[in-house]
This record gives sequence, C-alpha cells and structure tokens, in this order.
Amino acid sequence: MTELVGFLVIDKPAGFTSHDVVAHIRRLVGKTVKVGHAGTLDPSATGVLPIALSSATRLIDQLVDARKGYLGVVRLGVQTTTDDREGEPMVTRPVPDITVAELEAVLAQFRGTIVQQPPVFSALHVDGQRAYTLARAGAEITLAARPVRIDQLMLVSYDPPDLVIAVECGKGVYIRALARDIGTALGCGGHLAALQRTFVGPFRLEQAIPLAELTDRASVIRHLVPPDIVLSDWPLLQLSAAEASRVRNGMAIPAGNLDATRARAHDPTGKLIALLHRDGAYWRPVKVFN
Repeated sequence: MTELVGFLVIDKPAGFTSHDVVAHIRRLVGKTVKVGHAGTLDPSATGVLPIALSSATRLIDQLVDARKGYLGVVRLGVQTTTDDREGEPMVTRPVPDITVAELEAVLAQFRGTIVQQPPVFSALHVDGQRAYTLARAGAEITLAARPVRIDQLMLVSYDPPDLVIAVECGKGVYIRALARDIGTALGCGGHLAALQRTFVGPFRLEQAIPLAELTDRASVIRHLVPPDIVLSDWPLLQLSAAEASRVRNGMAIPAGNLDATRARAHDPTGKLIALLHRDGAYWRPVKVFN
C-alpha cells in the first residue's frame, strides 16, 4: 500500500472549520493515519489550509513561524461583536469621504511591528478556557494586546464601503482585528466582511486543491506534496547508509564540511529521515522520522 506521508494543500471552502477539513480527510485515509492542519482558518474564510499526513505532522511546527498572505474585504461603517461578518452590529457610523491618499496614510500606520489586541471571539485561552467560549456565555473579558508583525499591507481597491487589502504577515496576526483597527483609525469603524488566505510559507493558492476533489484514498495520494517542501531553507545533508543507520537510532555523526547550524538529512534513497542541529564537531538528530 502506498505510504501516505506529505502535505495536502487545500483550498478551504467557506462554511467549513479547519477541523471539518481534517475530519473529511481522515475519513478517506483511515483512522490509523495521523492527520493535522497547519494554521486555523475561521469558518467563513477560504483559501490555503495545509494538511499534514503521517510523519509530516511532525513538521507542522515549521509552518507556525512561516509568513502568511491574505486578501481581505474591510467593510467600513459597522463594527461587530466578533470583528467580522459573523457577529452582531455594535456601532454603525456613516462612512466619510475618504481619498486614496488618506487611505494609504492610515494603512501605513499598520505596517511593520504593531501592537494588536486580539478579538474577544478567538481561540486564545483565558483561565483555561477558550476566549470565544467565555464570550458566548456573556462574560466580559479583555485580551492583552501583543506585538505582531505585518510585512506588507497594500490597498487593492476601494468601493465604499468596502476596502480590499492584501496582507503579508507573521504569526499571531488577526486580520479581523486589523480590519477593526483600520475602521477605527478612519473614524467610522469597520469589520472583516470576507477573507481568503493566499499562501502559507511555500504553499500557494494556485496549487491548492478544492476539498470536493478529494473523494477517496487514491485522490489523496495523487495530490500529496513531499514533506521536504517546508524545509526548503534548510541545507540538505545526504547521508551514507552507515550514517543514516546511526541517525535513525538517535546517534550523532561527524559534522563534516557543511557550514550550517541545522540541516535536513536524507538517506541514500533520498528519503527525509531526520532534522539535525550542529553541536560542535557533530550533527545531532533533533527529530527522527520513521
């Protein structure tokens, strides 16, 4: 039976949670295959959702710090309880006449490292519970603001009251909160009316597979991407059979001439077997894959 190891790049449809997508794929591949997702998307959002299978699930952490891209629609004039279209309107204000120059000046405030307060309806933990659970129960909670980084924030179009933005950012950024704060800075409030994730690290929307195309195990195998793709910035170390045997058993090997502090190790057949970190004159395995 073909080994199910690698990533699926899913174009998540609206109305599905990330866990819904995982459950769908697990039904196709069987309960014995590990399945996990890399990067939660809200149910109303669409776009790139990487799904890891088998030992590739151990590489999900390599995508946590990866840059992500989004295309979002900010609807000005209405602030909601959830900062997106799923919430109830809280405040409604008229949208003033805004020039493109004024929009660009406001967007400039949100580029680089900024301090962002997460939405109350989020999956962050508060006293051991999810914030959204407490918020739905009517509890008044305040989530601490935290620094996040927005590498790019571009104005795509403006057709009042909708402002379309393209965002590239690091981990921890809530596009819903960004939409809220842009509306606040413009003096009329706003919320996120639509969101599409365009990339996560090396995974792009152009290569994403509609979930409906995955109908059986064979279709999953057909669309698997090798796990090494998330390690493209790690130097490659090709091991001999003897070295591969040592690494598979958690043992160090001489570092050789590769000038690097980390490396991905392949066995003589080209299969990824471990992640290595340099310790003086030796490579030590930090993750070993069966």
